[in-house]
Amino acid sequence: MTVTGRVLGTLPASDLARAKDFYARNLGLKPVKETDAGLVFECGDNSRILLFPSTGRASGDHTQAVFEVADVSGEVATMKANGITFEEFDLPGMRTEDGVVTMEGVESAFFHDSEGNLICISQHVDV
Repeated sequence: MTVTGRVLGTLPASDLARAKDFYARNLGLKPVKETDAGLVFECGDNSRILLFPSTGRASGDHTQAVFEVADVSGEVATMKANGITFEEFDLPGMRTEDGVVTMEGVESAFFHDSEGNLICISQHVDV
């Protein structure tokens, strides 16, 4: 197999209207397509994410999506002011300060979306 196109990430949502509002208010994303299959958001650099209707619960115990941003600390401050709670970690090799963890030159912060999905914003990602 040869992958020739972009990757489309998917996240479950038990309430699409609530999720649409959350992603618009907190991440500045607006759906580019709304169908019975869910909401498709354009996320920059030709990437997309689909929030699909689900009757199950998001596990929320591992990172389900990472969004790259220019200033993690600035975004965390803004999002905290808007009522978003960021995860705090104190693990070997992973300790947050004011909601931000720095590991190998990458700054990241983790929060749950309105549907319980664990989301990360990251300033630099080396893959």
